Amino acid sequence: MKLLLRKILNTPVVTEPGFPAADADIESLGSAITEEVRKLFGRSLHIREVDPGSCNGCELEIGGLNSPYYDLERFGLHFVASPRHADCLLVTGPVTRNMADPLKRTYDATPDPKIVIAAGDCAKDCGIFAGGYGVVGPVSAVIPVDVVVPGCPPAPRAILAGILKALQTRNPGAAR
Repeated sequence: MKLLLRKILNTPVVTEPGFPAADADIESLGSAITEEVRKLFGRSLHIREVDPGSCNGCELEIGGLNSPYYDLERFGLHFVASPRHADCLLVTGPVTRNMADPLKRTYDATPDPKIVIAAGDCAKDCGIFAGGYGVVGPVSAVIPVDVVVPGCPPAPRAILAGILKALQTRNPGAAR
């Protein structure tokens, strides 16, 4: 026991100081999102992420939004499990034949005023999946899309910018 205690007391601190600070660009983008969300909804924005057939590259970047660096919850953005609790649908990938009806049902179950964001090149124009036998088409072929975020995959910052753009298009008094 004494040997272990001596080792603990003689071991130097090996951790890094503090949390990494996010770029000022991310902070200003997040502040603008928070302001627009409060104007439009009066509370936080609830996002339902839907994958109707992607390769999961976009989902990895969306997962990055939950990292300590981006920490989207500090901006009032929350992912929810049910479309009935969502204000925004964040759709990735092309729409496959098996997922066209569930995507439409998810859209119908989301209460108004709903926002739809198509994230990634595949959601925009099917990307590398274009012409595939199991692909119905891009997201806009199945449900109305408010904003498209290009990229393969789009960076988390681009997704945040797309959310802000979608909020500004829904709020007619917002500066563009």
